[in-house]
Amino acid sequence: MSITGMSCASCTGRVERALMEQPGVVSASVNLASETAEIRVLDGAVDAAKLAKIVSDAGYPATPTTSDTPSEPTSETPALRRDTLIAAALTLPVFIAEMGGHIFPPLHHAITSTIGTQTFWVLQFLLVTLVLAWPGRRFFRIGLPLLFKGSPDMNSLVALGTLAAWGYSTIATFAPALLPEGTRAVYFEAAAVIGTLILAGRWMEARAKGRTGAAIKRLIGLRPDTVRVQRDGAFVEIPLSDVQTGDTVEARAGARIAVDGVVLTGQSFVDEAMITGEPAPVAKSEGSDVTGGTINGQSTLTYRATAVGSDTVLARIIDMVQSAQGAKLPIQALADRVVRIFVPVVLGIAALTVAVWLAFGPDPALSHALVAGVAVLIIACPCAMGLATPTSIMVGTGRAAELGVLFRKGDALQRLDGAKVVAFDKTGTLTEGRPTLLDQFTASGVDPARALTLAAAVEQTSDHPIAQAILTAAPSDLPNITDSETIPGYGLRATVEDKTLLVGSPRLLTERGVDIAPLQEAITRFSDKGHTLVCLSIDGQAAAVFAVADRIKPSAKPAIEALHAQGLKVAMISGDSPAAANAIARELGIDHVTAGVLPDGKVDAVKDLRTRFGPVAFVGDGINDAPALAEAEIGLAIGTGTDVAIEAADIVLSSGRVAGVVNAVEISNRTMRNIRQNLFWAFAYNTALIPVAAGVLYPAFGVQLSPMLGAGAMALSSVFVLANALRLRAIQPAQADEPEAMLQEATA
Repeated sequence: MSITGMSCASCTGRVERALMEQPGVVSASVNLASETAEIRVLDGAVDAAKLAKIVSDAGYPATPTTSDTPSEPTSETPALRRDTLIAAALTLPVFIAEMGGHIFPPLHHAITSTIGTQTFWVLQFLLVTLVLAWPGRRFFRIGLPLLFKGSPDMNSLVALGTLAAWGYSTIATFAPALLPEGTRAVYFEAAAVIGTLILAGRWMEARAKGRTGAAIKRLIGLRPDTVRVQRDGAFVEIPLSDVQTGDTVEARAGARIAVDGVVLTGQSFVDEAMITGEPAPVAKSEGSDVTGGTINGQSTLTYRATAVGSDTVLARIIDMVQSAQGAKLPIQALADRVVRIFVPVVLGIAALTVAVWLAFGPDPALSHALVAGVAVLIIACPCAMGLATPTSIMVGTGRAAELGVLFRKGDALQRLDGAKVVAFDKTGTLTEGRPTLLDQFTASGVDPARALTLAAAVEQTSDHPIAQAILTAAPSDLPNITDSETIPGYGLRATVEDKTLLVGSPRLLTERGVDIAPLQEAITRFSDKGHTLVCLSIDGQAAAVFAVADRIKPSAKPAIEALHAQGLKVAMISGDSPAAANAIARELGIDHVTAGVLPDGKVDAVKDLRTRFGPVAFVGDGINDAPALAEAEIGLAIGTGTDVAIEAADIVLSSGRVAGVVNAVEISNRTMRNIRQNLFWAFAYNTALIPVAAGVLYPAFGVQLSPMLGAGAMALSSVFVLANALRLRAIQPAQADEPEAMLQEATA
């Protein structure tokens, strides 16, 4: 649900407790930065409207929302802007006249000599009462009922502080006889300025909060309002919500793809950067998948809708980002525990401050006590504590989504920051996942191109992946074969252009009496690299050896180097042979290799790495990686992999590139550092300034903190936390791949 009126961490705690008290509520998580709550309930036990009413009755207007139609929360910014400007307009004359009179005595004398002190105070009373009763009423509407219920919040502190200053001044103006001799003074300007400054701070907070959700807004903005769909043989525009699975949709040049689908007609390039984080447009033609929210290039495409509404990739991405942004990290538990008792403690400190000043303060003791008590109430508001963690999470996970890193679970941010080793699956993660002809050697007197053509001619009868690697590398125009024979476990024999050919392992040639000595040096060299060998003999003579292997992704080596630079160990866990795995590990500079393992063996390998190095982050893409993804402290799934792997992971790398791992680690480290900075400054601010507000500096230096300065400092502390969190929007990709490498992967 979307909630308004929350201003500090104690507000979120109160809403959570109100929700958790309801039968049928399993869990409730309230996010101050996004002004939302996510509630899990037993099916049928309670409805959303009832829960929203309970939150509204607690003082925080709430509206249910649905995940099918993700939308932005209602912004308080316009109302806060209006209230702040009204309060400032009413406060400015009081502030200039009162404070200006202290700074420039002739101004004070001019006012008292013309309208008189009493009239001057009555005018202040009228203006300040308007400030508190009109734009400032939000403090009293929420704060006073909670105070009477025995569960005060920040609004209660502000309400008490401003009411104390206003009430004392009102008595001094209209019933001075009730006050002790020598204590008659007015603090109307303090009450007005406190209210105005706090409103201004909330206005700035609301604007900054709006920027923390910029990534979600951009993702939501990727959905077009209308779609061109085929109806009765012609394309007509209909609302996006009316599109059905199976509809034929048209995407003109430059238009956004509306929903997920499969291309029926046309050829074009589609910009998928906002979904995958990759800047290079992707070629699309008949049979290609297209994703809603991406931008079509220069040619019109028609496609069949395969997923609409909440089932689209874009909707699932928005849901993942929103869930991550609303999560609470373990590090936030300390702040929540402190805030839960913070406001009652502050009220106690304020009461003690007033008592001490009344007992031991100089004359007029009552005035000093009032100033100190109000200053404590105002400066101790725990706004910054409540915003310290959620704002950083919102900005960090939002920026991550723009870079193609989707945190499915918010606490993954903190767990990834604690990882000591990153373990990769090999096939499809560090490599492209399909065999490729990497090298070949031909005997003396044999034409290399001719040898490849003849080998491919024989392999065209096989559907083995290694055969397909040779066929892909060879010309498309191949000679015909006759008398073909499959030799199980070894290879093939065939006749091509009246020549008898053998294609297979070195052992096949040896057993058929072919001398492989001319190829032995190349066979040894290729074997040492872990490549699969395919030998060719022509009429009983060794002709060529081909090295087939799974090609390493161009982005893999720079990514592993970047992880090493961040102080992480890198491991590889593979079901492939030890020779092939170790060869790739040597080329990439991987620290630890576990090879020849089944899926359950990968789980044991993760446990072993944890014992040796510490918390493990595992990166994989296949169904066989799901157990290891679940076992690791943090699982990262390559977004181009299987749904099973993605569901088992904590983080999805939607671009499908290894560089996404580096970006995920960088974002995690930067976000957690930002959260620690925010929490430190929030706690340090309250810890340092409450004693100053109480007056500990007065005996030694004669300094007493003005409530107005306290209000300004309190507002600025929240703005500081938000501004610090917003710096995360500037995070750049930790590893940017070269265009040539990107092109290789795109065309491979």
